[in-house]
Amino acid sequence: MTSSILPERPLLISPTLAATIGLEEAVMLQVLGELISQGETPQRQLQQQLDWVELNEADLQKAFPFWAKSDIKRVQSSLQNLGLVIIDPNTDSSDSYYFAIDEASSEGMPQTPASDRPVAADSKRSGSATLIPANWQPDENWIRQCKQHSIPEPFIHALVTEFVGYWRERGQGRFSWGNAFYKHVLKEWRNEQTRKGAYELASTMSAQWRPSDDAIGILEISEINPSFIEDAIPEFVLYWRERGVVHGAWNTKFIEHIRRQWAKFSASFGCDDTPRVISADWKPSADCYEILQLAEIDEDYARGKIPEFVMYWRDSQQVKASWNTVFLQFIKQDWARKLKQLETADNSHAEDQTLAGSSQQRIKEKFKRIADRSWAE
Repeated sequence: MTSSILPERPLLISPTLAATIGLEEAVMLQVLGELISQGETPQRQLQQQLDWVELNEADLQKAFPFWAKSDIKRVQSSLQNLGLVIIDPNTDSSDSYYFAIDEASSEGMPQTPASDRPVAADSKRSGSATLIPANWQPDENWIRQCKQHSIPEPFIHALVTEFVGYWRERGQGRFSWGNAFYKHVLKEWRNEQTRKGAYELASTMSAQWRPSDDAIGILEISEINPSFIEDAIPEFVLYWRERGVVHGAWNTKFIEHIRRQWAKFSASFGCDDTPRVISADWKPSADCYEILQLAEIDEDYARGKIPEFVMYWRDSQQVKASWNTVFLQFIKQDWARKLKQLETADNSHAEDQTLAGSSQQRIKEKFKRIADRSWAE
């Protein structure tokens, strides 16, 4: 049957072979076998008992158009490591190589001795898929294959018990348990290296930490007030410094924190997104005073600032979607500035008469707590 979506003869891959050595390896092995059978066998000085085919990089790219050059090299190396393919350079051409499939137990071959071909040995011993024995251990050939990837031998042996237990519970057979274990070790080693890399990038929160420009840009794209973002930084830093947590993605954590806080902040006012000029009789909502109370900001102080706030914004004629938000930020910043001035000023020159009667120690304690942004909760 012909079809417009099948313009070429499809590749036929053995499912058993793919399960044994891997899908990509099985595809390359199948294609190489067809090229060897269709091509003219070059006269080789060594290993005359094998059938060879001469291919250059252009031939390989044409044979495997679905892979990039780097992928062809990777799968090719995998087949060499498994002892299934022999590749010799053509001394007459720097771009050409001789390929052969090592189908037999070729004793005396210097390129691929029989001891280095555990897959072929496994297949010949078993002849069919077998269940893994309870006392199974990888042989030295597979240990050596793993160590070629700079994997420590203690790491390799530590995976044996888990590997055996997993496959005995599943009750599935394999033609080569050594090959399955080899792939399992490579996967676990890559995961281990990834975990180590993430740990090395992790750090504790520093007092000078600031979110990156990319992180702030992401938040501003979400239409979060820049002043809200800036003001949340000291709270975020203080919170994580006190806990001493080690983390590798502080910017991501900050973005998540700001998004949650902004959602709560917006919901607390039932935000009206329609921007408008502030009215002459504007007053902050009751929710606004509750948030100020949580931040330990004196309510009378906040009320006393309303006329100044209204006059300033009426003169500027700017429009805002939420005057409660702007007022909260104004009061919080002004209160923090006032406490800072009182802390550094001499006791005989206190500048804020609204705080008369409060002890200097209480003011200092309030200033230490000013970094707490529980108002945003």
